[in-house]
Amino acid sequence: MNINDLQEKFKGIFPDAGLPAVYFSPGRINLIGEHTDYNGGYVFPAAISLGTYALAFKRQDRKLRFYSLNFPSSGIIECSLDNLAYKAEDDWANYPKGMIQYIIDTKSNIEEGLDILFYGEIPNGAGLSSSASIELATGVLLDNLFDLSLERLQIIQLGQKVENEYIGVNSGIMDQFAVGQGKKDYALLLNCQTLEYQYAPLHLEDYTIVIMNTNKRRTLATSKYNERSQECRTALSDLQLHLSIQHLGDLTTEEFDLNAHLIENSTVRRRAKHVVYENNRTLQAYEALEQNDLKQFGLLMNESHLSLQYDYEVTGIELDTLVETAWEQPGVIGARMTGAGFGGCAIAIVEKNSISSFTEAVNDVYLDKIGYDASFYMPTIVDGAKKITKEAAQ
Repeated sequence: MNINDLQEKFKGIFPDAGLPAVYFSPGRINLIGEHTDYNGGYVFPAAISLGTYALAFKRQDRKLRFYSLNFPSSGIIECSLDNLAYKAEDDWANYPKGMIQYIIDTKSNIEEGLDILFYGEIPNGAGLSSSASIELATGVLLDNLFDLSLERLQIIQLGQKVENEYIGVNSGIMDQFAVGQGKKDYALLLNCQTLEYQYAPLHLEDYTIVIMNTNKRRTLATSKYNERSQECRTALSDLQLHLSIQHLGDLTTEEFDLNAHLIENSTVRRRAKHVVYENNRTLQAYEALEQNDLKQFGLLMNESHLSLQYDYEVTGIELDTLVETAWEQPGVIGARMTGAGFGGCAIAIVEKNSISSFTEAVNDVYLDKIGYDASFYMPTIVDGAKKITKEAAQ
């Protein structure tokens, strides 16, 4: 859907509003470094061209009106700047509501309400950060429309606060950071403790990244995500009785191996092992990309999936079927689940000439084993959330 179409939709839904400003906020994939973010480790995400459009126009009163083209049955969801409390019945609109509340808490000079239309291209529940995409779209449009002069890091951190405190999901900062600081044709290595980051060029050349969607919805708040987070805290507590560390991400693999026996529960020990080894893999993957060594990068992706499958146990039959089938196809360098798991998506690096045969072969196996089709996307790597013009949109 292009900007003209979206503006016509906006006019139809909010006929008393003027011409809206248009913003785009990408989704994200994580190339490697899974479940390391809330453990003080490294992650290696990239912003993708599947994202969220937000069209907004200032009102003359304090009313907020939200509408999503993805959830038309919900109609217009209304609230006031004076009451932005979480309401279960407001469903998806709680994400922009939370951002508006926390930005008001930070910058008190928001006196007018807004009409906002959202249109998301990210498959719902796919684990490609649709929530962070909405949060950053909202933050960027508020910053722009009200001349708030917010630092981008501030908007990113408020997005994470929405997830943690307003929605109630114990997630790290990776999603918002990737969506906010993405760079076209680059992946982003982020130290989740210090928030220091650096970019690595994605020289894919004859290859492309294929997203494989299980089409099994993954809802973080009701999944075992918070359980895994708690298990990691338990492992850290056990280790801290003898080691001076603040996060699991502080440990090298050698240090972990020497001290793993300090973690009493064997399941919790495996959770911690994944985090420490995955953190090491992420740094190795960055070096591999810096050296333009895609094959080594692919091997690390494969190792990552196996660790998530057996040590962290967040994959499941749908993701495992996609990834294990991808490994068997010609022209594939590597494949792994991406995101929190429990459904959602996997990614593969595939030779461009093999994409058609790859998607057909993988889907045939998936359909036979799971009973319904997977979906496949070939996004480009794009910049972070920003205001866009008609010329910039497709």
